[in-house]
Amino acid sequence: MRKTAALLATLLLAACRQGAAPQAPESFYGTLEPFASEAVYFVVTDRFVNGDPDNDQRDQGGAFPTFDRPIPGPDGESANIGYLGGDFKGIVDNAGYIRDMGFTAVWITPVVDNPDAAFSGGRPASWGSAWTDQGKTGYHGYWGVNFYRLDEHLPSPGLDFAGFTAALRAHGLKTVLDAVVNHGSPAFSMPEPQPEFGKLYGRDGELLADHQNLHPSRLDPVNNPLHRFFRTEPDVAELADFDHDNPQVREYLIDAHLFWIAQGVDALRLDTLKHVPHAFWKEFAERVRAEHPGLFMFGEAWDYDADAIASYTWPENGGISVLDFPLKGALAEIFEQPDSDYARVAEALHLEHGPYHNPYELATFYDNHDTPRMNASDEGFIDAHNWLFTARGIPVVYYGSEVGFMRGRGEHAGNRNYFGQARIDAAVGHPIREHLKRIATLRAQSPALQKGLQLNVELAGHRAAFYRVFQHEGVHQIALVLLNKGDEAAEFAVRDYLQAGEWRAAFGGETVNVSAGEALTATVPAHGVEVFFLDAPVSEPTLRARLAELMANRLRRTSGG
Repeated sequence: MRKTAALLATLLLAACRQGAAPQAPESFYGTLEPFASEAVYFVVTDRFVNGDPDNDQRDQGGAFPTFDRPIPGPDGESANIGYLGGDFKGIVDNAGYIRDMGFTAVWITPVVDNPDAAFSGGRPASWGSAWTDQGKTGYHGYWGVNFYRLDEHLPSPGLDFAGFTAALRAHGLKTVLDAVVNHGSPAFSMPEPQPEFGKLYGRDGELLADHQNLHPSRLDPVNNPLHRFFRTEPDVAELADFDHDNPQVREYLIDAHLFWIAQGVDALRLDTLKHVPHAFWKEFAERVRAEHPGLFMFGEAWDYDADAIASYTWPENGGISVLDFPLKGALAEIFEQPDSDYARVAEALHLEHGPYHNPYELATFYDNHDTPRMNASDEGFIDAHNWLFTARGIPVVYYGSEVGFMRGRGEHAGNRNYFGQARIDAAVGHPIREHLKRIATLRAQSPALQKGLQLNVELAGHRAAFYRVFQHEGVHQIALVLLNKGDEAAEFAVRDYLQAGEWRAAFGGETVNVSAGEALTATVPAHGVEVFFLDAPVSEPTLRARLAELMANRLRRTSGG
């Protein structure tokens, strides 16, 4: 018997040596970008949790105080344009809360030094108003006056910015830093000049530029060195807009952000992409990646037309991903309106021959600090998260959305209101949060949901069915996602592209054996999701052929530029 076995083994080995070497399975993936594995929780730092009241600076501002500046609204409601105390410690103290929801990265608002008073110029900020900055402070961080200095409202003893990023990393969270290079602080229209507003300081505190409370058209960069950092045409509100044609400006902005990145930043969110020329973004990206290879960047190009924002993602313009505003428009519409149709989302995905360099690397979201919060029911938020954490893209969720905080509210109508420790403590067990945790945790464990190609089977009415497929260098996973945003359970029977095998249900763990030609059937509860995994290489001929097409066509089209 042993001789027979040995002979068979010898013959088999000889056959293998004489035959052609086995070919590795072909690769199928949407992206290999490492950051695509992440899920991002977005925090307006001042509005999250006041972890250290000693850094509140409650007496700051003199005649223009900075702390707690409410905007009254109807029925006793209010917004606030002052500082409210949120800081690094408030985030670190609740890092476990964020991580427990399934997030792996935290996007924070800018950390650079902002003016120490409320702005006296511009139009008065009032309930529901937009582009109105009178009476407003730099609580949000977007009004930098010294891009090398940490704003005093954020740190605590033993917790500077480097300590903050290290503390997040210890909780399994990456840091995404918001970076502003388009503008500094409000710079003109003040009744009397205010210290810091319209000024820009260097690494050692030296004054580099001063708008001098002049309208941009009155600046004289040729004869006044203090004006040379600024453009002479107005752009966004009363902000000091930087002149990116000036090499000194470019060096200042790039070097300052390298200073922060070196302290533990894992990715950048870039503000106002559309207000800065492509040439600057290309230089910025090249300089950053020369010192920090592979650092992921995504930016805000606020436009709902994909063709208008896609050029920022192209390698020749810096290869910066973008927040997916076109998809955001579709998602908000779908999940705010109970009778909406999933077909609305198909055109916004751009899975083939699209304008983006790679649609799988876009940051996907349904609201943020600049747009009104999604005005959906609890079920609408649950449905939105079920989509966001299974479909293509890198999911980004705005703080408080896990409990439907301030639904439907714009910037000066409660969008950025203070969240606070009490709400965090009460959030555990909330249905939105618990469903979010369930689906986000699943995505964190699945290469297919993170980076796989998306092959749509059905997007109609309340139903969505699609595959996510990842196959590369020995890792292979096929996911079948079934979504139901209706008020009643939905029966699915998926036959298209279905590969025979033993499919594993993500929730519950039971297996479904599917033979060739059969359908996989499942009942998806109201406002529910089911995901089935097949941990096997792609072998079904029609699936392989369609994936090959998606693989070839997923990147930016080249016709017409």
